[in-house]
Amino acid sequence: MSPVSKALPQPTVWWQRPWLRLQREWMLYHLGDQRMRYLYDEPPPDEWVSVDCETTGLNPNRDEIIAIGAVRIVGNRVMTSERLELLVKPSKAISAEATKIHGLRQSDVQDGLEPDEAMRQLLAFIGARPLVGYYLEFDVALINRAIFPMLGVRLPQAKVEISSLYYDWKQRQLPPWQHGASIDLRLATLMRDLDLPTRRAHDALNDAIMAALAFVKLRALLT
Repeated sequence: MSPVSKALPQPTVWWQRPWLRLQREWMLYHLGDQRMRYLYDEPPPDEWVSVDCETTGLNPNRDEIIAIGAVRIVGNRVMTSERLELLVKPSKAISAEATKIHGLRQSDVQDGLEPDEAMRQLLAFIGARPLVGYYLEFDVALINRAIFPMLGVRLPQAKVEISSLYYDWKQRQLPPWQHGASIDLRLATLMRDLDLPTRRAHDALNDAIMAALAFVKLRALLT
């Protein structure tokens, strides 16, 4: 397998692998809302969704989503006209530390969507497309916590972490004796190094768009 295929995981091809087909059938059987079967469809070719969430705090096991930003990627284009931006009403207070980061206060989200409705809109926007993001593991953990009571399953889509792609690209530029060296993976550093335009950070849609731009650039550099 080439380094590019490792860095850029392809959507799960369940229809080509018997054990994945069985796993898909098991998950469909246990899907709590059969209207969501589209999550397990074959994804559209050469499409992704970049997603970012703002939260009540930094603990994925306890905190909740209060804002969601998502944008579609088609080929080498970030489709900013095909975006999703939602405010979500949490069941708990936003921590002061979190407000310092993203600027959202309780009053900003008190008229937001109920979490279940926000998740339905997000899942409909994503469909079966692979997910892209920066520190995506955190966002996915919170989304999974929100959708599991509804669906009985977690997000099945393939997932691409931007910082991992950037790390792979930077390592390629190092001489062999420096492989494994520490790399600054902060989003601001990554965007500056890739010569990409930046937006105000810690805004869900802005962060999703920046991650999408970085993905398109890194995908070209790693190919």
